[in-house]
Amino acid sequence: MPPLKPQDIAVALQLALTPGPTYAALAAATGISQGEVHNAVRRLRGARLVLADVTQVHGPALLEFLGSGVPYAFPADAGAESRGVPTAHAAGVLGEGFSTTESLVWSSVEGRVRGASVVPLYDGAAATAARNPALYELLALVDAVRLGRARERTRAKQLLRTRIAAASAPSGTAE
Repeated sequence: MPPLKPQDIAVALQLALTPGPTYAALAAATGISQGEVHNAVRRLRGARLVLADVTQVHGPALLEFLGSGVPYAFPADAGAESRGVPTAHAAGVLGEGFSTTESLVWSSVEGRVRGASVVPLYDGAAATAARNPALYELLALVDAVRLGRARERTRAKQLLRTRIAAASAPSGTAE
């Protein structure tokens, strides 16, 4: 079984938002090629993060990996100042209460914020802010887990749990 790649996390998050899509729909939603999306689903199945017979995430396993595995498998550090798309606590998805003067961004010519640059999980992540706001928020939360302080990581994990449970609950009811 080939190891997971960072872009596989984006595919898993999109599957959490929309279980059972076609590979073409996944490719359009993530900005990743259809062939690479297919390979990502195969790797995610091998890692037991996607159910074997359907294109649907195994929610508890994904949440465990996002909170405990991703920071070690795909670590991130803040780099040089750049213009880009806000991520982690700078994206605003964590809500109020995280005062910091340092913004974190995915470098992008389309970005409107200056801050310390962070290498995103995959090249197309910055474009998700405009194309797929729900996926963008989940990716920003994952970045908060990857490089945030303890309070930020804890809050990001709570929000990921809530959003993934709500997206995968039948008839819109949360678990």
